[in-house]
Amino acid sequence: MGRVLLGAVCRRCRREGIKLFLKGPRCDTPKCAFERRESPPGMHGIRRGKLTDYALHLREKQKVKVYYGALERQFRRYFQMASRSKKNTGEALMSLLERRLDNVVYRLGFASSRRQARQLISHGHIMVNGRKVDVSSYLTRVGDRIRPKDRPKSMERVRAALQESNRPVPDFLARIEDPVPEGQVVRLPELADVSIPVQTQLIIEFCSR
Repeated sequence: MGRVLLGAVCRRCRREGIKLFLKGPRCDTPKCAFERRESPPGMHGIRRGKLTDYALHLREKQKVKVYYGALERQFRRYFQMASRSKKNTGEALMSLLERRLDNVVYRLGFASSRRQARQLISHGHIMVNGRKVDVSSYLTRVGDRIRPKDRPKSMERVRAALQESNRPVPDFLARIEDPVPEGQVVRLPELADVSIPVQTQLIIEFCSR
């Protein structure tokens, strides 16, 4: 049960009732399964009853976990770190998730999805401050510089993703594309930088039980 993305990823979006953009650009096309069928996965014609309070809290947590590709143990660690922060716990939690290297690589446009970003990182294509980092959950810091490894295969993959990306780079990041694509973390991400609607209070209440 260690993997997050088990089975068809489109079912994840339908289960959470929101697009999680797990397939990158495909999610913005008519081929998107969520657009064609927004109902939860399962037997046709069966409608779910009203969710319990527990289920509402759980679904909000699961939505965020799937969106960022965080494992349960990682998510619990982020929550513990956020709980010790002087900031609002919910805002601190989302800031930590946004700082994940796979998320930063994706939001810089260097990968078409967070899943692809994790592949780039694990295969050694991404450098942080001139050093190879192959851990997707690596937490970036202010001032960190992220770029593809200086080899044709790495450059080709990142440039291909940049060509098909039409996503704006969030304000907490900066990107230059010539002569070598490079991004920098210019400040810590805030709740306003998160690109999906999230009720952090539900997550905090669930994890605090």
